[in-house]
Amino acid sequence: MLIEENVKKLLGFVKNADHPVKIVAATKTRSAEEINALAAHGITAMGENRVQELLSKYDGLKMDEIHFIGALQTNKVKYIVDKVCMIQSVDRTELAAEIEKRCAAINKIMDVLIEVNAGGEESKSGCDEDGLFPLLEKVSAMPHIRIKGLMSVLPINADAMLYDKMKELYDKVRAVCPTAEYLSVGMSGDYEIAVAHGANMIRPGSLLFGERIYTAKK
Repeated sequence: MLIEENVKKLLGFVKNADHPVKIVAATKTRSAEEINALAAHGITAMGENRVQELLSKYDGLKMDEIHFIGALQTNKVKYIVDKVCMIQSVDRTELAAEIEKRCAAINKIMDVLIEVNAGGEESKSGCDEDGLFPLLEKVSAMPHIRIKGLMSVLPINADAMLYDKMKELYDKVRAVCPTAEYLSVGMSGDYEIAVAHGANMIRPGSLLFGERIYTAKK
């Protein structure tokens, strides 16, 4: 019943937000059975961080939408383009070009978010602010990619100014890219401040499932 209660609380929060908010559940380390329980209670979009993990549970999934939300290597794009409806972590031209190539081969248009490393953390992927619009221009010219907005993983306890910065960038992107629809910012620990500062897509994980249990490596 834990998942059901957690979903109910989050849906209540979203219902009372002052703008529509899409929930994409972060499902890293979670089984297909756990993930499918979300759909039964009203959350039908999920996001996976790792290609191998997605492939290992793909056949058992019953979700309406599967997003890829983790750092993506170009040599692994071919494994997921037929399985996901959105790639939220496009941060360089080479990756976009590979997505374009693979989607052209299967006659598919892939929705993507451009990932921005707003906090400038070396441990995180994402383009910097200066590289955003040059990247946006190049990706916009690719016929099998549709830019749907921006994504960011902000630092833990990030200042509110960083959330405002992402909202400002998103508004600028929307002004030049009519298909841009989502600002994907906010996870289990910061979804409330993210939504308060303009995010309209959030990626909660432990908030829904409880804390992750990692299997110890032998």
